Amino acid sequence: MKATIQSVLFFPITKMIVGIVVCFSLFVAFQNFVSKPLFYGIIQDKSIADPIIHLVSVTVLLLSYYCLFRFYDNRKITELSIKHLPKEMFGGFALGFLTISLTIAILYFLGHFQFFSISAEHYSLKLFGLLMLAALIEDLFFRGIIVRISENWLGTNIALIIGMLFETDHLFNPNANLFSVFFILIWGFTMAMLFVYTKRIWLPFFFHLGWNFAQPFYGSNLTGLDDMGRIIQSKLDGPEIFTGGAVGVEGSIFTALFLLLIGITLYILARKEGKIIRRPARTKRTAIS
Repeated sequence: MKATIQSVLFFPITKMIVGIVVCFSLFVAFQNFVSKPLFYGIIQDKSIADPIIHLVSVTVLLLSYYCLFRFYDNRKITELSIKHLPKEMFGGFALGFLTISLTIAILYFLGHFQFFSISAEHYSLKLFGLLMLAALIEDLFFRGIIVRISENWLGTNIALIIGMLFETDHLFNPNANLFSVFFILIWGFTMAMLFVYTKRIWLPFFFHLGWNFAQPFYGSNLTGLDDMGRIIQSKLDGPEIFTGGAVGVEGSIFTALFLLLIGITLYILARKEGKIIRRPARTKRTAIS
């Protein structure tokens, strides 16, 4: 009986469910019953209180993940190692920002991007904090839990497919279209590879953050949302396949191609460096039987 309970408790799918439910529940409970009552009570201005609440929420989410899997797996939580944090933080953010910037540059030279002015008046720390929290939730759960556990269980290649499929929840974003399916699968592949290559959460997280910051920075919608602020006052005008239309510049064919190039490059490097995990033989035997 004890062996059966342990086999169920430590089954990979069970670990995924437990990890997501426990971490998300602790995060929501702490934010709603501790952070918000505390900081809204001390700071009347929500534009100041909310960024602090988001920062505390990020800390709580990371701590809950660390403590849960430190106890659950009885191992060092290497995916949260800060040994290479500065390089992965600045490199990831710069790469994410640059990817969007390259598309903007192409659109500018094609005459589809017009620049009017620059001002931080329509952007706030609250919006940036919200983007940071949203990126961490997605990357911690999709990459840190689902891709990591799937890779150790079924091998890297199948884990990449699983990571791509989980990203299809973005099809429910506003203004998603047929091309969104193509982009979302590429996004899932490349984001999974950012994790697979480093085996840490930081590179995909900061890439995601730079990516999310760059779009409103240039005055674009962000995944179909038009209320995420803007720093550059601009106009995107042209074929939807080039500009991304209402989805935003991430929906551009140029952005998708740059993103795919990053993912393929990382996959090739990972293969050369022996970072691609093969499907364990015992899993194959189980599948056959």
